[in-house]
Amino acid sequence: MKDFVITADSNSDLLEDYIKEKNIGIIPHYYDLEGITYGDEINLTPKEFYDKMREGHMPTTMASNPEVIRETFQNYLNQGLDILHISFSSALSGGCNNVMAGARELCEENPGAKIIVIDTLNASMGEGMFVMMAVQMKEEGKTIDEIASWLEEHKQEICVRFTVDDLNHLQRGGRISKTTAFIGTMMGIKPILRIDEDGHLVPLNNARGRKKSLSIICNDMIESMGKFKDDHDIVCIAHGDAPEDADYLANMVKEALPHKKILINYVSPSIGSHSGPGAIGLCFRGEKR
Repeated sequence: MKDFVITADSNSDLLEDYIKEKNIGIIPHYYDLEGITYGDEINLTPKEFYDKMREGHMPTTMASNPEVIRETFQNYLNQGLDILHISFSSALSGGCNNVMAGARELCEENPGAKIIVIDTLNASMGEGMFVMMAVQMKEEGKTIDEIASWLEEHKQEICVRFTVDDLNHLQRGGRISKTTAFIGTMMGIKPILRIDEDGHLVPLNNARGRKKSLSIICNDMIESMGKFKDDHDIVCIAHGDAPEDADYLANMVKEALPHKKILINYVSPSIGSHSGPGAIGLCFRGEKR
């Protein structure tokens, strides 16, 4: 039986140490800021990126590069490895379709090769949680086909709730109208959103004030967990350079669910370009998205 590698994209918001330890192959998504394209050799730290946004610089984003996908995958195939790629939602980016197209072409060009692409219909550490589950199953001895089958069957169990600090970034991305952004900002309204069953970003609730919005997403998580509430698994918190708010939310989670492990990381720039500084996301396993 051939060995295989697990790959993902930079929107999975996995911790760098974890990526290195588990040898996860990462396909970059790109963003342009002040005329410079970042994502490959050139990168800003999350702090640098969000500080530039606070200064008024507005980034634009691009999906994964087909040539980089081909080069990355071909390198693994040349090593005799099959590939299990876990992708950012196809409903939010063209990156998943780029990977699927590249995989088809490479399998035609390399007889006997196997590349399986999983569309998580998810984002940020919601995608990252899927990667961590796949890695754990691989370490337990599961085959690439067994893991892929499990991921497809259970993808709706990975839930994401998040709130933003500045409505104008959602307005720029076409998620809300200018009028809604203006009125909401004036009234201190913080929208709460989720990733739905089809991988789209949709409204869930509203809150007046930052701490109230964090309390609502924590309570909604507890309600949505259902049978998974007592499991000793992980809860992930992703933030747009808002470490104090991330810690505040983590403490609420710890108080309600002391048996859960909590992972905290930055929202990657290609997602943060749309959610902005101060965004906070909560990712968990639940019965309903």
